[in-house]
Amino acid sequence: MNADCEQPGKTLVAMSGGVDSSVAAALLLEAGHEVIGCFMRLGEPEEPEGLAPVEACAASGRGRRKQGCCSVNDAADARLVAAQLGIPLYVMNFRREFDRVIDYFAAEYAAGRTPNPCVRCNDWLKFGRLHEHAETLGCTHVASGHYARIGRDSSGEAVLRRGLDPAKDQTYALFGIRRDRLARTLFPIGEMEKPEVRRLAEQRGLPIFDKPDSQEICFVPDHDYAGFLRRRDPEGFRRGALVDEQGRTLAEHDGHQNFTIGQRRGLGVAATIPLFVLRKDPHRNEVMVGPREHLRCRGARASQVNWLDASGVPGDWTSCLVQWRLHGELAPAQVRAAQGDVAGIEIRFDDWRELVAPGQAIVCYRGDEVLGGGWIDSAIE
Repeated sequence: MNADCEQPGKTLVAMSGGVDSSVAAALLLEAGHEVIGCFMRLGEPEEPEGLAPVEACAASGRGRRKQGCCSVNDAADARLVAAQLGIPLYVMNFRREFDRVIDYFAAEYAAGRTPNPCVRCNDWLKFGRLHEHAETLGCTHVASGHYARIGRDSSGEAVLRRGLDPAKDQTYALFGIRRDRLARTLFPIGEMEKPEVRRLAEQRGLPIFDKPDSQEICFVPDHDYAGFLRRRDPEGFRRGALVDEQGRTLAEHDGHQNFTIGQRRGLGVAATIPLFVLRKDPHRNEVMVGPREHLRCRGARASQVNWLDASGVPGDWTSCLVQWRLHGELAPAQVRAAQGDVAGIEIRFDDWRELVAPGQAIVCYRGDEVLGGGWIDSAIE
């Protein structure tokens, strides 16, 4: 457990009804923290508006085995765990705030970019609004069941570090936490691997020890992103052209929102070589396809930067490791502040890389420490 977890305080724990956050709450309680559970209602209407204590409301039965998050069934599981641990649980209704995440998701697709709503949800809600609510409750810390760690640099400043389990590390999705909030953030399971977390839950008799992990965007549980967008804005989908790199029309499509950078299947084009989506032009409603090697690039430009390293964004090229997809690889690269009057950062990969999609986050590391990151505006070819 993080060293800061050993300093008991009044801590608000984000409890999703899953095994990770449940074990996090249990460990903090055992370490002497005054634990308050919090379930965030994001998209369903069953909970009342505002902040409502439900510590006396143990559910009468287990929630269904659902691989989602923030549903009514997850709330029931969170209540069961809170009741068993003997801690209060609050339901915080963030439905209105969550609309901002959904609006962002739709707007990015409409603009031809590839959004990442889970990262934005962390930035704006889980480590944004939740910290604000923690202050109103007099809490010293906010905790969650993320696989990440809070450490200290040589000067004693709090830093964000990768989780010990590389297969579960979630720091890519957490780079947007404000630097001044790191010291008040706890990740009790960051030093553990998933099997150990499940074992601890079973040892403590927590009823969610074998609950499946959440694996999809909560507001698109069927994975049909284009269908969700079409239902939301049917007029935004228009027929357009799939073109090659010379601009020649190869086929028609029913909306550029149906495609993502690097997509190969479902293009509806017969060709002698495999074709992949290379670019999208929402203004012309065109989707450009070509061979896989043309997906490669040497870097990226990013804006909306959140830099966690106390020394600030380097002015000259500085070596780092970079991740640019949620479950993507770490690649050696260099980073520097954007040149000229443009705010942001520039990334230069040591080798050619693929699938650098505008709209995705790109995060820089020094070893296991998160230096900071931003949102990709363009790839550097």
